Amino acid sequence: MKIDNLVVRRAVDSDAPAVAEVWLRSYTAALPDVRRAHTDEEVRSWFRHVVVPHRETWVATVEDAVVALMVLDGEDLDQLYIDPPWRGHGIGDRLVELAKRRSAAGLSLWTFQINAPARRFYERHGFVAAEYTDGEGNEEREPDVRYVWSPA
Repeated sequence: MKIDNLVVRRAVDSDAPAVAEVWLRSYTAALPDVRRAHTDEEVRSWFRHVVVPHRETWVATVEDAVVALMVLDGEDLDQLYIDPPWRGHGIGDRLVELAKRRSAAGLSLWTFQINAPARRFYERHGFVAAEYTDGEGNEEREPDVRYVWSPA
């Protein structure tokens, strides 16, 4: 796939349905064995009523189609999902670099321990595992790991 027309921009309310669908497809592809805590409709409602209108939500688009999303919450990189057909094309790299510019003091994020591709991705971008849990503190009850990035 050629992506010479990739645009990264802040999400607007009308992006919420597409953002939710990217999240749902990506989560399903990346974490097929992890229990989802919410139904598809609950996820769609959360993006429509909470995330896009009230969080710092970014999208990557190709020909006006949303292919990735990122949500920042202060120094937390809260969500980063790439539509499965668009993985491996540098979109995640661009979004992480944007997150680092927007939070120059540092970033932290959580990912599931079982998500080896995400862990390798974040480690390649200079994030270091700082805390491991048994999953008791997340809705999925899945062991997770907190990563941190500090500027050099």
